[in-house]
Amino acid sequence: MIKKKRRDLQEINSSSMADIAFLLLVFFLVTTTISMDKGISLVLPSEGNEMEVNKKNIVNLLVNEAGKILLDDKPTRIKDIKGIAERRISQNSKVIFSVQTHPRTKYQVYIKVLDQLKAAKAQKISIANPPSF
Repeated sequence: MIKKKRRDLQEINSSSMADIAFLLLVFFLVTTTISMDKGISLVLPSEGNEMEVNKKNIVNLLVNEAGKILLDDKPTRIKDIKGIAERRISQNSKVIFSVQTHPRTKYQVYIKVLDQLKAAKAQKISIANPPSF
């Protein structure tokens, strides 16, 4: 009987695996772009600058949990806020828009309201504590 010569199994040299993994990690870190979310740019007043505001200079925007909006106690659609705000600003340059939301208001509705005010170039926006519904 003829004996077959057994071959030794070849092993993969893993000594350079750490180098390859490191090079791949560096490659992906260098080539990946990180998107920076801009968020909402608001200039907040410094602490302690409380001042009395005339009631006729305040425009109240109330947003309930269903996304319905009251602008000075009148039902308003989101897309109409910009035009109304522009008219109010042209009539009174000291106008302050006070935005109040219900705790369960959808964040998207809140952002849309703020976007409409920003589009109308409203400079003074008050993010007020929510009223008790």
